[in-house]
Amino acid sequence: MEVQVMSYLSKTARFVIWICSKFTKTEIEQIVVGLSDVLENRNPEVKPKDDFKEKHPNYRNFIVDPEPPLTEPPKFKKKTSARKTTCNF
Repeated sequence: MEVQVMSYLSKTARFVIWICSKFTKTEIEQIVVGLSDVLENRNPEVKPKDDFKEKHPNYRNFIVDPEPPLTEPPKFKKKTSARKTTCNF
């Protein structure tokens, strides 16, 4: 039954459960203080993950065609009609 309940928990809830199972209460309090410092920009060395790429995966994601642009219009071969090809047989 617990396995089914765990599958419905969010990623954050599972992370909280993992932290509680691995750390003591005082260690968790230190983690909370450290995370609060990061969120309030008091620790400039550590920045939260930027989720801009996740929200906009194709932003500025483009490729340049390796072929140079045409300087004159392409020259097309004239199509032979079906009537001309059947007359030759």
